[in-house]
Amino acid sequence: MGTGRLYAAVAVGGFRRYATYRIATAAGVFTNTVFGLILAYIFIALWDDRPHLGGYDQAQALSYVWLGQALLMVVAVMGGGFEDELIERIRTGDIAIDLYRPADLQLWWLAQDAGRALFHLLGRGVVPLAFGALFFDLALPVDPLAWIAFLVAVALGVVVSFALRFLVALCAFWLLDGAGVAQLAWIAGIFCSGMLLPLNVFPGVLGEVVRALPWSSLIQAPVDVLLGTADLPRTYLFQAAWAAALLAAGRLVQSAATRRVVVQGG
Repeated sequence: MGTGRLYAAVAVGGFRRYATYRIATAAGVFTNTVFGLILAYIFIALWDDRPHLGGYDQAQALSYVWLGQALLMVVAVMGGGFEDELIERIRTGDIAIDLYRPADLQLWWLAQDAGRALFHLLGRGVVPLAFGALFFDLALPVDPLAWIAFLVAVALGVVVSFALRFLVALCAFWLLDGAGVAQLAWIAGIFCSGMLLPLNVFPGVLGEVVRALPWSSLIQAPVDVLLGTADLPRTYLFQAAWAAALLAAGRLVQSAATRRVVVQGG
């Protein structure tokens, strides 16, 4: 099997794996929809008091809410992807088997995470967004090119998210238990991705800092692309630069971790 076909098969396997959890998916759709309703009415009250807050009108703000709920699991803002399994394999020593496989460790998990992301986009993203569009006045474009541009930004966000979580998981080589680092990354993701509140609303230096961090690639950047409030080339460049930098960092840490396994006799 060629290298490309191998990773494509891994991605398909990742998609099928998550597709088997139908009850969990239905429960997740319900949770995202309820949480979207709560946020939507909070945003309505906030934008009634502060029209055009963060540069959005109320329809755009409500679109932000439902797009955020659609993307929440796609970009794994709160974790729940491959990293828990990888941390456990490092802790138990099963990672040694993975390192002997004729496949690159980073690319293997990236392919699997891509399959997971695609499933969540279709399985948990479409219904909450459709519900929001049915019951609220949203500012969603009708131009298919806008949606294609959005999907490109989502794909870049998935890669950035993977690269962040891969680094988190590799910390287990030194800490033996990556739960603490994973929780810190989870908190940073919630606060800095735009999951709860658009990053454009954050004031002054704080706003500049959070918008410059890689987590802004996960929700804020794709949503702004779809709403037409982003500079498209600049947004893509920002996401791609963070993806490349974090993947390169993951490659360096993976190399150091592999030497650590060899030294320990793993």
